[in-house]
Parts: sequence; C-alpha cells; structure tokens
Amino acid sequence: MEHSFWQRRQFLTRTSIGLGAFALGRLASPGLFAQSGASGSNGLPDLPHFPAKVKRVIYLFQSGGPSQLDLYDYKPMLLKMHGEQLPDSVRKGQRLTGMSAGQSSLPLTGSIFDFKQYGSSKRWVSELMPHTAKIVDDLCFIKSMQTDAINHDPAITFFQSGSQLAGRPSMGAWMSYGLGSENQNLPAFIVLVSKNASGQPLYARLWGNGFLPTRHQGVQFRSDQDPVLFLNDPEGYRSTDRRSMLNNVRKLNELQAEMYGDPEIANRIAQYEMAFRMQTSVPEVTDLSDEPDRVFEKYGPESRDPGTYAANCLLARRLIERDVKFVQLFHQGWDQHGGLPHGIRRQCKQTDQPTAALITDLKQRGLLDDTLVIWGGEFGRTNYSQGKLTKDDYGRDHHPRCFTVWMAGAGVKPGFAYGQTDDLGYSVVSNPVHVHDFHATLMHLMGIDHERFTFKHQGRRYRLTDVHGHLIKDILS
Repeated sequence: MEHSFWQRRQFLTRTSIGLGAFALGRLASPGLFAQSGASGSNGLPDLPHFPAKVKRVIYLFQSGGPSQLDLYDYKPMLLKMHGEQLPDSVRKGQRLTGMSAGQSSLPLTGSIFDFKQYGSSKRWVSELMPHTAKIVDDLCFIKSMQTDAINHDPAITFFQSGSQLAGRPSMGAWMSYGLGSENQNLPAFIVLVSKNASGQPLYARLWGNGFLPTRHQGVQFRSDQDPVLFLNDPEGYRSTDRRSMLNNVRKLNELQAEMYGDPEIANRIAQYEMAFRMQTSVPEVTDLSDEPDRVFEKYGPESRDPGTYAANCLLARRLIERDVKFVQLFHQGWDQHGGLPHGIRRQCKQTDQPTAALITDLKQRGLLDDTLVIWGGEFGRTNYSQGKLTKDDYGRDHHPRCFTVWMAGAGVKPGFAYGQTDDLGYSVVSNPVHVHDFHATLMHLMGIDHERFTFKHQGRRYRLTDVHGHLIKDILS
C-alpha cells in the first residue's frame, strides 16, 4: 500500500513539474507561449473566440443606485399624476424593501428637474446633466435594465460577479484571466475609488479574483503617496536590494513548485515580478503633471485633486492609453432615500463634467474606436416617494425592475436607445435586459462567447453569466 502511494505521489509530482515549468517559463519569457495574434497577452490559448470589437473597458460604476427618473427616463405622465397613489394594477404585488413597505401611502413622484431633448438623436436628458447632454449622440442607452437583487450589497455583487453571493470572480478578473494584458508593466485590471465619497460600503471582493488565480484580482490605485500599497521600497532600501531579494525568493518558490506543483506558486512569483515592474510604471502613469492645463479645464477643477472622481476619469484615460484591459471607477453616494433633490444635484456636479470630458477626450484621441465606456449603478429608484412628499423634496427607494445604464464607444450604436418602461416608469414594457444579458454582451464585444468561457471549480464549471444570459444584438454596431 505504501509503495503504491509513493508511485501516485511521484507521478503527480513529476506531472506538476511539467506544469510548473510551463507556468514559470511564461513568466520568464511572456511572449514565448502567447497565442498568435494576441501580442503576447498571456491570455488563454483559445481566446478570443472571434475578433473583438473592444480592446479595453472603462466602467464608471455609480454605487447606490442613481435615479433614472431624475436623469434619463423622462415620464410626463408621472408629472401629471404627481401625488396620486401608486395603482395596485401597476405595482402588481411587487416586493418592496423594508424601508418603504410599511408606508401607508406610496405617492407617485414626478421629477422636479426639467428635461429637454438633445442632439440629433433627440434623447431626453435632465437639467442635472448639462455636459452629458452635449454628447448624447455618442451614447447608447439601455433603459430596460433589470436585476434580481433589491438591496445594495447583493445587487452590487451581482453586477460585478454575476452572483448575489460573495466569492465569485469579478468581471474584470474574468477578463484578465481570459484575455491577459497587452502591457507587461501594469495589471490588466485596475480599480479606482473616489475619495471622500460617502455611501454604501465597497469591499475589495467586488474586484476580487474569487476562485480564479490570484494574479487576476483587481489592483486598487489610491490617491496618496503610495498609489499601490507596499509597492515602494522601505527607506534606505535600494532597487538592487529588492531585485536580489526577489531572485532568491523566486528560487525558493521554484523549488516549492517542483515539489508540490501548486499553480498558486507560479501566481505568487508573477505578482512579485509585476510589483517590481510597477515600481517604475505606476509613478509614471499616476503623475498628472505632464497634462496640459486645457485637459484639466475639460475635466473640471477637481481633476487636479488626486482621488476625486474627475481625477480618476483622467487617470482612467492614461491607463487605457497604456493598454490596461479593464479599468473600473467606483463612485459612492447615489443612495437617496430622502432629500433626493439636494443629494442628486451634488452627485451630478461631481460626475457630469468629467464623465462627458472622458468620452470627448477618448474620441479626440481615437481611443473610443476600440474602448468601451459604461455608466450605471446596481439598480434604479422607485416612481413613488419614500417618506414624505413635499413641494420641493422627496426620496426614492430601491427599484430593481427597471433602470438605465449607458455605453459609449467600440461595438455599440451611438445615439441609440434600447428598451422602454411604462408611462409611470415602474416596469419594462419592451426589450428587458437582465444583468446576465449585460455580461454576455460585454464579453461578446471583447471576443468571448460567454457560454464557452468557463472555469472548473470544485467539480463544477462556472461562468460569469452562470446559467443564462442572451446577447443584446440590437445595440451592436
């Protein structure tokens, strides 16, 4: 019995040596095993499945749930019925959150903000978004988004990972794993979080790797002197010292890989090496001093303040210029259960100008031709007021049944709107788009068939869209 145990162990060890050597060989010479046409991206050998229209993604995630009824989904009937009770025939027994389920009154609430039509596409946009209104002909609106979750944490987790339960890989991690990176000196997936923005908490698992190899987790860039934690050398420590240390640690890790064949050892080596290269690349990309004044003026006064939403939009452009695959901005503060008019004005003032500036900046540089920009939150807001409705104040509760997101750039139709909600903005009446449909379409644009892109974990094959999801063909250019 002992003899057969060692035979199996020797077989597994020798097999894993080959796998480990393959992984380590890729680290030593990244282009050696790259698939043809992938520019040494180190993605999976069978990806992309077909030619991609999108090379890079910037996802402007508006955490908290922006009110579509006060921004992009104009409802004159809601204004006419302002103050009347939400009809049972419209609600149809739909689940409400605990924050408004106990209200004795659910008064319909039209937006107090003016809407006008803009551009040749004649899209309705609120007065809160004057800069975005100027670029509507570049935007592809989806007005019929739907989600399964009604509370923030599961809803944000669902959008990021395709599951309401924590632990699955984020969409950026999936893209990094499948497609790799065109820049060997920066991570494929980078996360930027607006500083001084209060609201629902954000957790690192939202950009985590889940059960995928650890090298594919999102790397958060911060606004202080250390954009990436633990990247800088300690005082009195030279780069040659770090190089020597990494060489010796690598030898130890290679011995471990030969002995145990654990693929995470190769990932650990890759992360050490990436961190070493980032000591040069990160300070260069995060130093905005080489940007001319006209660029800062375009993005707004806050763009000079590192860590603000405006500065992060500018940094996102610099990152995708360097071929970072997936950049995600998180901006908190859209959760307006009460005092919505004041709160949403503040949010739009922070985000409207830099968002529009990012689109025009990318377009002027020719980067919008192969970059996709996405704007949206985890769900929408109700058409009735949470709390007391007054002449100039109201709140809106969470609403998963319909909300608006938009895309701009490669692969989608500009000046286009897809889907429609009812006259009171409560339910989708045409072309519903589920979160899994959104994910399936995003992957298609990046050259991935969402049903074929899987990862086996604990005996089961997982995918970002899990068990369903359909391509939204009508929005594709």
